[in-house]
Amino acid sequence: MTPRRLLLACTGLAAFLAGQAAAQPAPNRVLRVAPHADLRTLDPVVASIVITRMHGLMIYETLFAWDSKLNPHPQMAGRHEISADGLTHTIGLRDGLRFHDGQPVTARDVVASLERWMARDTVGGKLKEYVAGLEVVDDRTIALRLNRPVGVVPFALGSAVGMIPAIMRESDARTDPHRPVTETIGSGPFRFNRGEWRAGARVVYDRNADYVPRREAADGLAGGRVVKVDRVEWQIMPDAATAAAALQTGEIDIWEQPAQDLVSTISRSRDIRVERYTSLSNQVMLRPNHLHPPFNDSRARLALAYATDQADFLAAGYGDERWWRRCGSYFICGSPNGTEAGSEPYARPNLDTARRLLAESGYRGEKVVLTTSFDIAPIGRMAEVAAARLKEAGFNIDMQVSDWGTVTTRQQNRGTMAEGGWNLFVTTASGATMQSPITNIGTNMSCDRGWAGWPCDEQAERLRAAVVDAPDDAARRAATEALHRRLAEMQPYRVLGQFDQPYARRSNISGVLDAPVMLFWNVEKN
Repeated sequence: MTPRRLLLACTGLAAFLAGQAAAQPAPNRVLRVAPHADLRTLDPVVASIVITRMHGLMIYETLFAWDSKLNPHPQMAGRHEISADGLTHTIGLRDGLRFHDGQPVTARDVVASLERWMARDTVGGKLKEYVAGLEVVDDRTIALRLNRPVGVVPFALGSAVGMIPAIMRESDARTDPHRPVTETIGSGPFRFNRGEWRAGARVVYDRNADYVPRREAADGLAGGRVVKVDRVEWQIMPDAATAAAALQTGEIDIWEQPAQDLVSTISRSRDIRVERYTSLSNQVMLRPNHLHPPFNDSRARLALAYATDQADFLAAGYGDERWWRRCGSYFICGSPNGTEAGSEPYARPNLDTARRLLAESGYRGEKVVLTTSFDIAPIGRMAEVAAARLKEAGFNIDMQVSDWGTVTTRQQNRGTMAEGGWNLFVTTASGATMQSPITNIGTNMSCDRGWAGWPCDEQAERLRAAVVDAPDDAARRAATEALHRRLAEMQPYRVLGQFDQPYARRSNISGVLDAPVMLFWNVEKN
């Protein structure tokens, strides 16, 4: 090789290596996280599962955002004006909003996105009942017109629960709201790195260098979403022992949902901190499918309540009682809406009553499919408890185990068991999701517009509307109690109590925010 060719080769190699070094952030600029589940669905307007919501909040934004106390604040909104009669909300976009493909966010994108969200979500569906029109005023302004005044507009448009009102490009948002969008072009503080995504192994997000955060301090989802690392990597670790070892050796920085039986072990390390990242407890539920027998009959659903003891489930799922408590409230004990009115008969099991109600429902021993996964260990263990207890009450339980992604995909199947449908599943939901009649996805009994399970009850929906329409706090409390009594009769799902989910971090990690799900802006790695 001639000296000139050798020089060019060396120069090229040096440039390549420099490029590789630039592409790989320094170790203290990469945040490695073991999340609670693998990411399968990329569209946060189609799936309400937590891992998809976490993904959605990384790459998308919403017009408003909740702070740590669940109060709404402008996020993408730069201005918000309400007409004197309370019927028109005019919302202008703030400066600097661009999608990851470089295109500016426009009012057309916002309108298309909100229409798609209102067709899918519990909060969006309730807001839609009050919407008389949603219009583009100019490139950066929309007008939301109501048929009567209602005070929940900013709260709803900042929802961080269920299916979030993520603002997408119009071309994505105009697609079928029941079919997941596979594009991942948002305007948020992170970009989804599709090239480094490995299903079942790794999900990668890069800092969006073009993102312009708000100037306010970060508070929950509200305020300035300032990214302090260059990359966030979700390392998928279904095995708890593997995740615990990785945290102890520093291979990961955060374990989002450590196994409760390993908390005491990892807590002994002076390099690890175990903390709560949300002030509201989470809820456990046993969700029946209301479309098909036996749970299309309320007596069979009541049998679930009488057949189950919350303590059995919570002890199996979360171990030490300091992490859980009994609670019969659909709206979270300890929250402003935490009534237990009407749930008193189900505080302790009564198998004789359960068997009687089951027989009265017309059930004759048909197979009941309980779908679950051990990818999220507490859910799998609690499903085992459900299978055992319901068999004692006379149910013919067929517990079918798969990965969590398959379970959540199957939840959307409305077909019969022969068509791949289901009868029951155990799951959990954040306290922020369940604490309000407006946001609680499980108590939405609006039939086809409801969450997986599709409960249907006109009286419950009228009572839920009364909560939204209540003119003051006293009226709202009374309406909430009346709604709760009806829900206890109809059992859209069996409340199995509530628990506190800690997270674990290395001691050099700081800035994790109090929010409905774990967030990764504001987090520093020292």
